[in-house]
Amino acid sequence: MNGAVLEARATIGILGGGQLGRMLALAAARLGFKCHVFAPNPDSPAFDVVHRVTCADYTDTQALDRFAADVDAVTYEFENVPADTAAFLAARVPVLPDPQVLATTQDRLAEKIFVSGLGIGTADFAAVAEPGELAAAIETIGRPAVLKTRRFGYDGKGQATIRNGTDPQTAWREVGGQPCILEAFVPFEREVSVIAARGRDGSIECFDVTENEHRDHILKVSRVPATLSANAAEEARRIAEAIAQAFNYVGVLAVEMFVQRGNGGLLVNEIAPRVHNSGHWTLDGASVSQFEQHIRAVAGWPLAKPIRYGRVEMTNLIGSEVEDFRRWLEVPGAAVHLYGKAAVRPGRKMGHVTRVFTE
Repeated sequence: MNGAVLEARATIGILGGGQLGRMLALAAARLGFKCHVFAPNPDSPAFDVVHRVTCADYTDTQALDRFAADVDAVTYEFENVPADTAAFLAARVPVLPDPQVLATTQDRLAEKIFVSGLGIGTADFAAVAEPGELAAAIETIGRPAVLKTRRFGYDGKGQATIRNGTDPQTAWREVGGQPCILEAFVPFEREVSVIAARGRDGSIECFDVTENEHRDHILKVSRVPATLSANAAEEARRIAEAIAQAFNYVGVLAVEMFVQRGNGGLLVNEIAPRVHNSGHWTLDGASVSQFEQHIRAVAGWPLAKPIRYGRVEMTNLIGSEVEDFRRWLEVPGAAVHLYGKAAVRPGRKMGHVTRVFTE
């Protein structure tokens, strides 16, 4: 259920207390909303900036009941919130995007089947439910291929590449012996993403296509505009819009794509049913951020028409890189965003810097 259009000073519930929840709450406050964050980790960085917090497990139905009674609508900052939690809340208060979207995007196989069912290209794939099915899947897909767990994978976790000479059973053990999907390796020129917002009224607004550079499977730099032809950029936006429409989506989602080497064609890699790291440039580089756009959609407010201010580059501060954040403070056109995380760990996103180039 979508519920009534929210008035300013309504309370929006956010499931998840990471940096995305923090930036959603800051955007909501700018529009006059209060936020109540529900997360199990007492060190959640979103707790520092909100009206109210609930620190409890996502399976704690009593805590969820109290949370639902205190908010006017619920959204989430990451897709690994248990689908049962979202469904439990949806029986009590509007939850946007719809929990069914969570159920689809939490499962890489279900997601690939959904996307390919829309006539949108993806890498060739095959289900691998048990180790005995892996050899047949490799025979079908070929090598090189990437074995991925169907659930709970991000930033390269839960993946193993199968090349010529790779023992399939070793790869199976590397990913934890869980139900998997085997995907053909895509020789790509670059990785791009589209951040799209869809309102309750079905209107859709897309930000400019973003080009993404990963290091050690973690997004390091995003650049806008992407190095794409006008036709390819239009096709990327069309793909994102078609996915949002098919989901009857409300909110912001990211569609990550490969630009194939040689023919320049686009293949969908993943869908993130939430605000996304590759959209952080919008905080300083556009007339509306992805976070405000998401809050507008959840509240039933009109979406904004994004206007990019210039060429923009976003750099993630990962692990100990955050300790050198001061060097960015004097860089012209740079804006520093620190997430307030207490512990610095290798591979952990601690903040980001955006730079806007107006010439």
